[in-house]
Amino acid sequence: MSESYANQPDDFLAQEASRGALDAFDELVRRYQHRIYGFVLQSVSNPTDAREVTQEAFLRAFTAIDQYRPGAVFSSWLFAIARNKAIDHFRSHKEVPDQAQSEAPDYDDPAELLARREDHSQIWERARELLPELHFQALWLRYVEDMELAQIAGVLGKTKTHVKVLLFRARRILAVGLGSDPNSTAATAPPAVRQAPAPGINSSTRHLCSSRRESAPGI
Repeated sequence: MSESYANQPDDFLAQEASRGALDAFDELVRRYQHRIYGFVLQSVSNPTDAREVTQEAFLRAFTAIDQYRPGAVFSSWLFAIARNKAIDHFRSHKEVPDQAQSEAPDYDDPAELLARREDHSQIWERARELLPELHFQALWLRYVEDMELAQIAGVLGKTKTHVKVLLFRARRILAVGLGSDPNSTAATAPPAVRQAPAPGINSSTRHLCSSRRESAPGI
C-alpha cells in the first residue's frame, strides 16, 4: 500500500481506483473489509459464505467504481452493494430475506431505547433471532456502523421515514423479546459489537480485481 493513499479521503481513493490505481482500492478494502464482513455475516451467518459474499461485494465495487459519484458517502454506496450481494446469496440458496415491509404512519423516532443489560454481549445474537431481516439491518447500520438516517435509507433503498419506522419497530420487538419496557425513558441503544475478522479478503480481492478489470470495463 502506498503511504500517499493512507490519509486520503474515500472519494479521492475511489476516483484514483477508477483510473486503475489498485493501491488506492486496496486502501478502501483495508478500511472497510472488517465492517462489510461483519455486516454480511449477520445475514449470511456462515463465515465461509460471508467471506465469499464480502469478496464479491468488493469485486463488484471495483468493477462499478466508475458509477460512484464523488461527494456521495462512499461507505453508504459500498454497504448497499454488500447488501445486494447478500440478497443474491439468499436467492441463490432459495432463502430470500424478508423484504416485504409496508410503509407505516410517519410518527417520530422515539428517544427512549432499550435498557443496557449486563448480558449486552448477547443482545445482537438475540436481535438476529427476533427481528425480520430488514429491521435487523436497519438497527445494525444505526448502532454498529453509526450511520445517519439518510445513509441507512440509501443502503436499504428506503425513505428516511421508512427507516425511522423500521428502527422504532425493531426496538420495540427487541425490548419485548428481552423482557424490557419498550417505553422506558431510561433506556439506551443496543451496544456496538467488535467486528469479526475477515482474513484474506484484501489479497484475494486484489487478485480478482486485477484479473477481471479488463473483462468488465465500464460496469
